[in-house]
Amino acid sequence: MAGFGPITQDWEPVVIRKKAPNSAAKRDEKTVNAARRSGADIETVRKFNAGSNKAASSGTSLNTKKLDDDTENLSHDRVPTELKKAIMQARGEKKLTQSQLAQLINEKPQVIQEYESGKAIPNQQILSKLERALGAKLRGKK
Repeated sequence: MAGFGPITQDWEPVVIRKKAPNSAAKRDEKTVNAARRSGADIETVRKFNAGSNKAASSGTSLNTKKLDDDTENLSHDRVPTELKKAIMQARGEKKLTQSQLAQLINEKPQVIQEYESGKAIPNQQILSKLERALGAKLRGKK
């Protein structure tokens, strides 16, 4: 290397800067106080219903009054007594248990129990399956 002249450096200086503050950092209490001290303009905006749950509970008094005044019976129709008896009688004539009948119509035994006890909500598909399996008319009984 001797004899080639002075060694020079041609590199540009590298400047490393921090990223600009994001919106959360701009709202930081420390940043706001620093801006106040330096005399910068600070804009404060109060959002409507911010930090409260008033919107969720504001209309409840009206809804509560409507519910109190409402006397409509909101229960589902249940299996009538005639249909329960018809299912039990037809099953007895075929000498089938509840679980055997359920297996014939591809339903759970609990479905047959609910129909025979009157707790089930009548379903036309299940009634048609029962009619086919038992060979008895059930849907006119509903």
